[in-house]
Amino acid sequence: MPKRMSRKRVASPRKKATHASVADERSTLDKQINEENDRRVQEYARMMAIMKSRGVKGLTPSKTAKATSRAGGAAARLTRAGGGQPLQIFAEGDSWFDYPVPLFGGGIVPRLERRLGVPILSLARAGDEVRNMLGVEERQILTQQLGNGSPAGGKWDVLLFSGGGNDIVGDPMALWIQDFNAAVSPASLISAARFNAALELVRAGYEDLIAIRDRLSPSTHLVFHGYDFAIPDGRGVCGFGPWMKPTFDLHSYPTVSSATAVVKAMLLEFAAMLQSLGASHKGVTVVKTQGTLPSAASSWHNELHPSNSGFEAIATVFQATLKGLFPGRVL
Repeated sequence: MPKRMSRKRVASPRKKATHASVADERSTLDKQINEENDRRVQEYARMMAIMKSRGVKGLTPSKTAKATSRAGGAAARLTRAGGGQPLQIFAEGDSWFDYPVPLFGGGIVPRLERRLGVPILSLARAGDEVRNMLGVEERQILTQQLGNGSPAGGKWDVLLFSGGGNDIVGDPMALWIQDFNAAVSPASLISAARFNAALELVRAGYEDLIAIRDRLSPSTHLVFHGYDFAIPDGRGVCGFGPWMKPTFDLHSYPTVSSATAVVKAMLLEFAAMLQSLGASHKGVTVVKTQGTLPSAASSWHNELHPSNSGFEAIATVFQATLKGLFPGRVL
C-alpha cells in the first residue's frame, strides 16, 4: 500500500492593502457604529415607553398625581414629574462610561442604570476624546439628540458627559511632563504652558457643549466629572496600554509614587477647569469623584480604569449627585 502523501499547509498570501480596501473598511466600521447607535436608541425608546406607562417602582407619585388619582382622573399616571416619572438621561463619553460589560462589569453607565432603575441612552465610545466628541460627526449626533429630545418624548432631563482623560494621557504626555527632579513639587514637573494648551482644547469642547445645550435644550442639566487619581504602574488591558508609565520612564521617574503625584496634579488642574465652568454656567454640575478611591493598585483595573468595586464606588457618587439634583425622582 503506497504511503499516504502528507499535505503541507501553505499560508494564504495576505492581500495587499489598497486605497479602495482601506476606504471600504472605514465605511464598514462607520456603518457598524451607526447601526449600533440606532440599536441603542430603539432599545432605549422601548424601555422608556414601558417605564412611562408604569412609573418607576419605589418612587412615590407627587401630591398632584395623588389628588388626580382620588378624583378618578386617568392623568394620574402622567403627572408624576415631581415623583415617579422616570428621569430621561442621555450619556456621551469615553471608557469610564463605555467599559466592557461581559468581561469587567461595565463602566459607570450600566451600574448607574441598575441603581436608578431607569435606562440611560449611552452613545459613549471607549477611547473617545473631547476633540472628537465635539468634532463634526459626533457634534452632529449631540446636536440631534439635544434638539430632538428623548426618543421616548420630551426633552432630556440630564446629559452625562465623560471626557478629557484620553486628551491628556498617552504619548502626548511626553511633551509636558518634565524630567524628574526631587527638589521641586509634582506640579512644577508639568510644563504649565504646554499642559495648559492641551487643557484649553478640552475646555473649548466643554464650552461648545454647554453652548449647544443652551441653544437647543436649556432645561437639560449637564453633569460632568473629574475621574480619580489614576496610578501609572504600567498595567494595560486586552493589549491596550500602558498609557502613562512610558512617559514617566522616558523622563526617569524612579518610583510609581513619584509619577502618581504628577498625575494627581494634572487631574486636579483638570477638575479645577471643570469647576470653573460649573460656577459660570447655569445647569452644570461637576460630580466630585476625585478622592473616592483609595490610593492602592487594588482600586484600579489598570492605569486608567477603576476596578469592579472602584466603578461601583464612583457610580454611588453619581447616584447621590442625581438624587440631590432631582429629589423625588431618584431612588
